Amino acid sequence: MRSKILKQNIETLPHRALMMSAGLKKEDFDPEKPLIGVANSYNNIIPGHIHLNELAQEVKRGIRDAGGVPLEWGVPGVCDGIAMYVEMRLSLPSREHIADNIEIMTLSHSMDGWVGITGCDKITPGMLMAAGSLNLPAIMLTGGPMKANIIEGQKCHPIQGFGLVGQVKAGKLSAAEAEKLLPQMVCGAGSCVGLYTANTMAVVTEVLGMSLSKCSTTLAVDPLKKEQAYESGKAIVELVKKDVRPKDIMTENAFANAVRVDMAMGGSTNAVLHIPAIARAAGIDVDAAVFDKISRQTPNICSIIPAGTHEMADIDRAGGIPAVLNRLKAMLKDSPTVNGISIQQIAAKAEVTNDDAIRSVDNAYNYEGGIAVLTGNIANSAIIKQTAVGKEMLVHSGPARVFYTEKTLLDAIEANQINENDVVVLPFQGPAGAPGMPEMLTPTDALKGAGYKKVALITDGRFSGATTGPCIGHVEMEAYNGGAIGAIKDGDVIEIDIPNRKLQVQLSDEEIKARLKGLTVPERKLTPLLEAYRQKYAGINCYGK
Repeated sequence: MRSKILKQNIETLPHRALMMSAGLKKEDFDPEKPLIGVANSYNNIIPGHIHLNELAQEVKRGIRDAGGVPLEWGVPGVCDGIAMYVEMRLSLPSREHIADNIEIMTLSHSMDGWVGITGCDKITPGMLMAAGSLNLPAIMLTGGPMKANIIEGQKCHPIQGFGLVGQVKAGKLSAAEAEKLLPQMVCGAGSCVGLYTANTMAVVTEVLGMSLSKCSTTLAVDPLKKEQAYESGKAIVELVKKDVRPKDIMTENAFANAVRVDMAMGGSTNAVLHIPAIARAAGIDVDAAVFDKISRQTPNICSIIPAGTHEMADIDRAGGIPAVLNRLKAMLKDSPTVNGISIQQIAAKAEVTNDDAIRSVDNAYNYEGGIAVLTGNIANSAIIKQTAVGKEMLVHSGPARVFYTEKTLLDAIEANQINENDVVVLPFQGPAGAPGMPEMLTPTDALKGAGYKKVALITDGRFSGATTGPCIGHVEMEAYNGGAIGAIKDGDVIEIDIPNRKLQVQLSDEEIKARLKGLTVPERKLTPLLEAYRQKYAGINCYGK
C-alpha cells in the first residue's frame, strides 16, 4: 500500500507525530489498515451539499468497520443556480480545480484510496476526472436528488424561478407577484429535482460503475442514503485490498453505456462536456460525434423535468438506474462496477415498477435519444437537447439578433424588442471568450417565461441542464478563436434543421472570412484564474482539442 512509507520508515517518524497530533492513534498505523481519503464537498450554500457532512460520518464509520483509517478534507463546490447571471464564468473552471484538489490531497498524504462525496454540477465530473488521472482505488457517493413540493397537484422547485424572471421581464407578472411564489419553490436538501446537470452526472457515475446501485436516484432525505454512505465506506476498503482501480472500471464499454443511458433518459447537454473530459483523464477518447451516433440508435424512454413531468423521485420509485439498465440491456456492453457485479448483472436483476416513468424501448417517448449534434458553416459541431424541443421548432429559419451579454438580451426582452421567428445569437461566451463558458439558463428561461414559441438561441457558451426549447450551445470553434459565430450580424438568416443535423447561416464562406478579419473582441474584466483559463483554451475548442 502507498501508505506504508508513512507507517514504518524512521524518516517518517515526524509525519506520524503530526498525524497523531491531528487525532490518529498508534494502532491506525497498522500496515494492514489502508489510509482512505474522504473528499467531502460539504458546504452550507448549495442545497445539494448541505447534508453531506452527515453522509461523511457514515462513510467514515464504514471505512473504520471495514478495517481502514479515514482522512477527511474539504472540496469546494459552486452552486450553478446561484452563480447564474451574477458570475457564472468560474463554475466550469472549478471542475479542474476540484480534480487538482484531490490530486494534491491524496498524493501529498500517501492515501491508498479515496471516497468522493459529491452532489452538484462540476463537483462530480471533477472528482471522476481525478479518479481517472490518479487511478487510485476510488468510489463516489452522490448526495441524491431534491424532492419537489407538490402544491395543488403541481411540482414546485427552485428552478421555476428562472421562468418567473421571464414573465416579469415580459410584463406578464409583477415582481411582487413573483416574490409571493418564492416560498413554494423552497424544497430543502438535494440536487435540483429534475434531470439537470447534477443528477445527469450522478446517473453517469452510477452507469460508469463508480457508485453503488441506486445511489444516483435515492433522494437526499431518504434514510437509504445514509446506508449507501456506510456501504460506500466499506466498499472502498475492499477495493483497496483487491487493488481494483478506476481504470479497471471506467472502460470504453463503461463510457459507451454511460452515453447510451444519458441519451435514453434525456440528460443535460453538459454531459457532452463532462463525459469526454472524464474519459480523457482515464486515457479514453470520447468525442461529440459519439453522442450523436449513440443518440440516433437509442430511444428516449424517460420524460423527466425539464423536458417532461417526472422528477428524479419518480425514477427512483420506478426502480432507479438499474431499471433503466434493464430496459436497455440488449444495447449495453458489459463492464465491471464497484458493486462487485457487472452492469449486465445489475440490469438482469432489476425490475421496472412504473411503465410511464421508465418506458419500454418499443413504447418510447421519442425514437431518438436526448442530444443531437449539429454541423454547418456556423459550427464544426454544436449541441442541442432535441427531446426538449417542440415539433414546430425542429426545423426553423429566421433573422439573427446578436447580443454580447445576457443583460442586453434581458433588456431587449423587457423592451419587447425580440420578435417571433428571431434567432438570438450570443457569441464570445466560450471557454476562451467569456472566458469560462458560462451557462445561459437566465436568458433561455426568460424567453420561455415571456411566452415566445418560435425563438431560437445559439451560443458558443453552454446551457443549464434546466434549459428547454430550441437552444443550441457548444458552438465550436468559438468566436474568440475565430469561429464563424462571431461573424453573424443582425438580420442574417440562420437555418436550423435538427432532424438532418444542420446549422447554417446564409452567408458565403468569403463573406464570413471577410467579416472575421475585422472582428473586435468584447473587453471583459478578468480575474487571474479566468486569464489562465482563457490562455488554456486559446486556439482550441471547448473539448480541449
